[in-house]
Amino acid sequence: MINLDLSEQEIIRRNSLEEIKKLGIDPYPAKEFKVNVTSSEIKENYDVAKNNYQKVSIAGRIMSRRIMGSASFAELQDDKGRIQIYLKRDDICPDEDKTLYNTVFKKLLDIGDIIGLEGFVFITKVGELSIHVQKLTILSKTIRPLPIVKEKNGEIYDGFNDPEQRYRQRYVDLIVNPAVKKTFVQRTKLMNSIREYLNSREYLEVETPILQPIYGGAAARPFKTHHNSLNTDLYLRIANELYLKRLIVGGFDGVYEFSKDFRNEGMDRFHNPEFTQMELYVAYKDYNWMMNTVEEMVEKIAIDLHGTTEVKVGENIINFKRPWKRFTMFEVIEHFTGIDISEMDEKQLLETAEKLKVPFDETMGKGKLIDEIFGETCEAKLIQPTFITDYPIEMSPLAKKHRSKDGLVERFEAICNSKELCNAYSELNDPIDQRNRFEQQLLLGKRGDEEAMILDEDFLRAIEFGMPPTSGLGIGIDRLAMIMTNSNSIQDVLFFPQMRPEKKDIKDSVDKFLELGIPQEWVSVVQKVGFLTVKDLKGINSNKLHQQLCGMNKKHKLGLKNPLIDEVKTWVE
Repeated sequence: MINLDLSEQEIIRRNSLEEIKKLGIDPYPAKEFKVNVTSSEIKENYDVAKNNYQKVSIAGRIMSRRIMGSASFAELQDDKGRIQIYLKRDDICPDEDKTLYNTVFKKLLDIGDIIGLEGFVFITKVGELSIHVQKLTILSKTIRPLPIVKEKNGEIYDGFNDPEQRYRQRYVDLIVNPAVKKTFVQRTKLMNSIREYLNSREYLEVETPILQPIYGGAAARPFKTHHNSLNTDLYLRIANELYLKRLIVGGFDGVYEFSKDFRNEGMDRFHNPEFTQMELYVAYKDYNWMMNTVEEMVEKIAIDLHGTTEVKVGENIINFKRPWKRFTMFEVIEHFTGIDISEMDEKQLLETAEKLKVPFDETMGKGKLIDEIFGETCEAKLIQPTFITDYPIEMSPLAKKHRSKDGLVERFEAICNSKELCNAYSELNDPIDQRNRFEQQLLLGKRGDEEAMILDEDFLRAIEFGMPPTSGLGIGIDRLAMIMTNSNSIQDVLFFPQMRPEKKDIKDSVDKFLELGIPQEWVSVVQKVGFLTVKDLKGINSNKLHQQLCGMNKKHKLGLKNPLIDEVKTWVE
């Protein structure tokens, strides 16, 4: 029996697959198909005068076809783009047997099928660069149709646009939406640009544990798991900071890591539970040096990706040319609100938050309140890249006390397009001060702050052996990629973003349908026509249901004996 969950197109393609096999053609050959050129190479380098590319071998998907009797045109899509191909019956079938063209290409192949071609490049009479096919090989027969994206005069029609479908079926998104592939190519170039910059300074790229016995290095809730063999709980890292600092203690002067981090928090267009950070730690440097480094590195990234420091992001043109604006945390809040909070205690901050209509709750300490005031009143107004410096000590348990300003630490964040791009400190290397800061975090945790840091005794032991003065940086690769590719959502720059589980249709068990007198062989057919539960059958038109069932039997060639109309009436009654 044919699977009733298949669409008409899927049934047709499966039938075509069987016909191809009957012709003795392997629709999924194992042998290597040697490719010697790409579509973009042909477009960039073909020279009419030289008549080059006379022996090309190329592979890709059929994306459109125009069949015209003994000759046809089609469009082939490979890794680098699309190119027109021309097929002539007598060229791909030089002998008397014309089955490969008349039957296989014209009737059994479909849009989306992957083929290999050998032939030569030429220009058609209407001036279209094309490949004249001399040999055709089926490389993969598809049994599920692609969504058809139509284009006319540069306008896209019937596009594969639904965000949930695109993110859930990224493989389809990449096939039918060429701009999506470009975004991910740019993301890789971005990461390579950073590596090139850091490697040129002889900093060492390293790897640190993802599974950690104690999570730390950020204010966030972790994902928890269990190691059966050790019989102990472990956490997916929320940051790799504390491990990289251990390497600075061990004698490396500069280390960095592109790390997958995990935070058990909400999801929106700026947050995904799994994300990528690049963290860098350099000995004998401070946060002023790191600000200059960030400016220089991000300016280089913009030029490497776009050839200019100016990048279009939404309606804005953002210029990454150095130097960037700089405000202290208190300066920027006063700049946008007119209120100086630098001398306020916790009670006064609560009153100020209420006055500014900034949301807060009783678990928030002084640092969290300042952070909320900044986030609600300032961040949205910071479009061009801007450094916010000198944070209150309560907000930064891993940063060194400011060298000249009591109650502050040497920390900065870079804000761009209203969102944080990076976070950096002059790192705290005083083990006694660090222990006191951790203990203050424990008190916040007892007040109900689920994101408060926990005390890491091994890290404290490490810096008790002596950590040199160090500057550290964490830069969000996903956020930076959003800006550099003009993407509206973090899901647009992640190949496979976290998604809620797909909704499944709720069906009654077969037994419930059998209780109505419906024969077992007809239960799946009843559900296929839309009646997933016995409750759905109540009060429906029995004549219409009878017609639907008989039609389904005929259409799908199920070979069932059609029920009598009176039988169907008893089912719905």
